[in-house]
Amino acid sequence: MTAIDPSSLSPDADREVRRARLFSRINKADSWFQVLGLAWITPILRAAAGDNPGAQVREIWRLLVVPLLSIAAFLILWGTLAPKVQTSLGAIPTPAQVWQEVINLHEDARAKTAKQAAHYERVEKRNERLITQGKADKVKDIPFTGAPAYYDQIWTSIKTVFFGFLLASLVAIPLGIMAGLSPVANAAINPLVQIFKPVSPLAWLPIVTMVVSALYTTSDGLFAKSFLVSAITVTLCSLWPTLINTALGVASIDRDLVSVSKVLKMSTYNKITKLVLPSALPLIFTGLRLSLGVGWMVLIAAEMLAQNPGLGKFVWDEFQNGSSQSLAKIIVAVLTIGLIGFLLDRVMYALQSLFTFSNNR
Repeated sequence: MTAIDPSSLSPDADREVRRARLFSRINKADSWFQVLGLAWITPILRAAAGDNPGAQVREIWRLLVVPLLSIAAFLILWGTLAPKVQTSLGAIPTPAQVWQEVINLHEDARAKTAKQAAHYERVEKRNERLITQGKADKVKDIPFTGAPAYYDQIWTSIKTVFFGFLLASLVAIPLGIMAGLSPVANAAINPLVQIFKPVSPLAWLPIVTMVVSALYTTSDGLFAKSFLVSAITVTLCSLWPTLINTALGVASIDRDLVSVSKVLKMSTYNKITKLVLPSALPLIFTGLRLSLGVGWMVLIAAEMLAQNPGLGKFVWDEFQNGSSQSLAKIIVAVLTIGLIGFLLDRVMYALQSLFTFSNNR
């Protein structure tokens, strides 16, 4: 098939070819806009390209204007009613007060980061001076003991939830494959899932704390005890959606494909890697997305009680602090938790879109 030479086309035909190519690019970009939660960009691009402007305006209204109006109405309602609600920490802060606290936390984080950098610079100069004086035995790596910055607490929470989520996935996916392939394994695993799936993180936390304290006795290990307690609690609460969806995805594989694998005498490894996993991936990723969402919710409660220096501890400390700015800071943390939860789900959906053909969102 020979390619069309644009120079041989009439002006109208050439224009139509260019429009078709433009719409093709917009359609390809639309899949990524969907992943990023920016689906409203597509009708704007299509309207700009002249594709049924009336229909595209309706899409812009539905995907962009209505959500913005909803957010604006929420902010107006919040700003109107908040000053009328008095708590032990004062009136509920308005959106403007919360935004001011966002700025304050940002400035405070910059100041703490600069203070930490200055500390390590002083330690480095001290050690260099001791080495020059021939006192290398007195060289010490003195850690910074100041309060963590807000961004450091966010990063601690993200690291903790991903560590717990990774552990949960390493346990849940193999067990789910076993349960999906073997009715006997499913009968053995299912009762445990039904018993432990509804258990609250607040019930797991004391057990995890005692077990970690008994087994992890070192004080200078790779991980802090509070980190492990929070991460393992996340693992215990978040593995169930992945396990259940993996088992369901494996069990729903076309029986004809299973029969073909028997005829070809495929090994168990080849059967799982070349048949089971590709077929079950959409449901596995659905389970992973649910597990990550559950883990993120569980993490905040776990950090509060385990005193892991993340967002959960930040909320608890501000509640205990009881200053006039504490309530605004707690609301900032709540909004941060919600936004990060949304971004984590988008990350998982992006991975799902790369590795599967599922349209689940």
